[in-house]
Amino acid sequence: MASNATAASCPKPMKPTSNGIFQGDNPLDYALPLAIIQIILVIVLTRILALLLKPLRQPRVIAEIIGGILLGPSALGRNTHYLNSIFPARSLTVLDTLANLGLLFFLFLVGLELDLKALRQTGKKALMIAVAGISFPFVLGIGVSFVLRKTISGGVKEAPFLVFMGVALSITAFPVLARILAELKLLTTDVGRMAMSAAAVNDVAAWILLALAIALSGTGHSPLTSLWVLLSGVGFIICCIAIIPFVFKWMAHRCPQGEPVNEMYVCATLATVLAAGLCTDCIGIHALFGAFVIGILIPKEGPFAGALVEKVEDLVSGLFLPLYFVSSGLKTNVATIHGAQSWGLLVLVISTACFGKIVGTLVVSLLCRIPIREAVTLGFLMNTKGLVELIVLNIGKDRKVLNDETFAVCVLMAIFTTFITTPIVVTVYKPGKRAIRPDYKHRTIERKDPDSELRILSCFHSTWNIPTLINLIEFSRGTEKRQGLCVYALHLMELSERTSAILMVHKARKNGLPFWNKLRQHDTNQVVVAFEAFRQLNRVFIRPMTAISAMHDMHEDICRSAERKRAAMIILPFHKHQRLDGTLETTRSDFRWVNKRVLDHAPCSVGILVDRGLGGGTHVSASNVSSTVTILFFGGRDDREALAYGARMAEHPGISLNIVHFTASDDIMRQMVKIDITEESSTSSESADKTFLASFKKSSDDNSIKFEEREVSSAKEIVEVVKEFSRCNLFVVGRMPVGPVAATLTERTECPELGPVGDILTCNDLATSASVLVVQQYNGSTTSQADSSSFKRVAESPGDDSDTV
Repeated sequence: MASNATAASCPKPMKPTSNGIFQGDNPLDYALPLAIIQIILVIVLTRILALLLKPLRQPRVIAEIIGGILLGPSALGRNTHYLNSIFPARSLTVLDTLANLGLLFFLFLVGLELDLKALRQTGKKALMIAVAGISFPFVLGIGVSFVLRKTISGGVKEAPFLVFMGVALSITAFPVLARILAELKLLTTDVGRMAMSAAAVNDVAAWILLALAIALSGTGHSPLTSLWVLLSGVGFIICCIAIIPFVFKWMAHRCPQGEPVNEMYVCATLATVLAAGLCTDCIGIHALFGAFVIGILIPKEGPFAGALVEKVEDLVSGLFLPLYFVSSGLKTNVATIHGAQSWGLLVLVISTACFGKIVGTLVVSLLCRIPIREAVTLGFLMNTKGLVELIVLNIGKDRKVLNDETFAVCVLMAIFTTFITTPIVVTVYKPGKRAIRPDYKHRTIERKDPDSELRILSCFHSTWNIPTLINLIEFSRGTEKRQGLCVYALHLMELSERTSAILMVHKARKNGLPFWNKLRQHDTNQVVVAFEAFRQLNRVFIRPMTAISAMHDMHEDICRSAERKRAAMIILPFHKHQRLDGTLETTRSDFRWVNKRVLDHAPCSVGILVDRGLGGGTHVSASNVSSTVTILFFGGRDDREALAYGARMAEHPGISLNIVHFTASDDIMRQMVKIDITEESSTSSESADKTFLASFKKSSDDNSIKFEEREVSSAKEIVEVVKEFSRCNLFVVGRMPVGPVAATLTERTECPELGPVGDILTCNDLATSASVLVVQQYNGSTTSQADSSSFKRVAESPGDDSDTV
């Protein structure tokens, strides 16, 4: 690639490494130390900018493009000493080579994100929007190119310039759009699905047009040269279609789910990507196309594609790709835009780009009878630019199709159009607030009709949670006289900045249900296999689903899923896991904050499950279940909810239930005389507790239920009683017990989300292998809290999936 920096004579090539500063060598005079400094500089700057732009909900690519510009001649590069020291002319060959190598593999990852099968299933509306979103801006781009050629772009080749400008204005950045939609929680809406489908079609069409532009921009004097380039490119694609899918399907079949992918297959794939890049570079349509084609043709089913992404993306996105933004930034000199004419042309290009995309999409959307607000939102979403736009502009710059001023104008246009997308979409598109479902009656396990269907939303982070989760479901089945148990197993997956996170989103959208997806029965996913096997062997309706979201708003997806499925209880995994020595170790602290937010905003009861290997590491069949469940009852609505859940477990023929009712001694009662009693501990609450416990006292003659009353006078005595029952398999306790006995436990606050009793049961000082389920009963106040806080945006989002029962 060419650079702004020029020299009177060819600079000497740089040696790779120095002998060190003690030998008198300057590290900046050697290729490797200088490349390291360049990489560190751009990574630090772009990450700082990303943090600064995060409150504005800007995608990271905006920070990376701006960071590259700031390092170039537009800002820091105005200091010639800095520019000649950090980015000297003789280092640019190494810099550009590394940048293009990283870009080669990044385009391979972009190809992996696009699913050709999904493109074939694109609806007519999305296809019409995609065609309008390409053709109208393309025509306007050609019109603008005539204006630019007469002003600031004189002397360039006409045909390539027309096509390059048309492509630059018609591109929609598919990866950036997917990230914006995911961040705004719009992937579950009709607008999100339409935008994603149209952007995928747009992306493929843009690359085809770019190939045409590159072929036309060749240096050959004969027009037959461009024809040969195009025909050779078509031949290359046909050969790849005939060979690549079959080879990689064979590799994918030899990589079973749950086992590591053979390193030889990964190396063979990376070598194939490089070879394809070499072929397209020799043809004359840039090495990036070969990598992109290979990425598209690799089968997306199974673990193979995911393993490739895991191997490649961190190194490429974190190390090599930032160099491309530096390389682009060194070519972008905003100072070349000077005078009223240049700034007027910048306004013209930006206006034309926005007008073409927004109006073209808007008109076709209205013709498809899409509401005006959603149509405007689609227009702004389709106006998103990104790295693909930057690639087009850099190729045009390298091929002398775009001069310095035109290049700077187009880069600023790409930044502006992407920057305005999120704020405008948030302002324009405000889906109507979801009404409270009239059929959502049972929000707790404690209810007047205990024989009604029980719906549970069970969440899990990884496959390690599944055996305990399935055994807990087995415990909860109840008897034949009840209407049954319906379980929704929600796999919580984090949406991060990584490319593979967007790949997960696409996988979860296979059946048209973006976040909440009933995975196909023939899927090789071991999560689906485990739950499907359990469903067939037991009288339980169980459905696996997936929720993909960022950690800071994962609780919104959980709460909204519970409301959609009319769940009576949400079961969450505790943020700690058991080590081999029996102690609990933090898995990830972010999960703790997710649990706390769910407790605050849940539309139903919530249970936090502390897993100590309930039932062992595998599912225990119904005939082999022989477990003991202990309920520690102090008083209050949470304890009643725990007892109601325990009563249902006691109906299982293999479950023995111990109910331990703690009563206050005279000493505690004398101490409590001077303490204000809370509303929950009032006479009405005590009456409800007594009434609820009376039925279990009558059932104490049943061999499966044992009821005991223990009088205690201190927290120490409570712990001693707990130790007596520590050999059970599961403790079920209320999160916030009330009453005089519970008041003695308020000093322990290590894990407030577990409450005082749960805190005791998870303390490493307590020698027990029993799992713990801490229950909070829904009391009707959490919904009002949610509506007045961050949950309001979720409550307003439409897109109720069709996967309801």
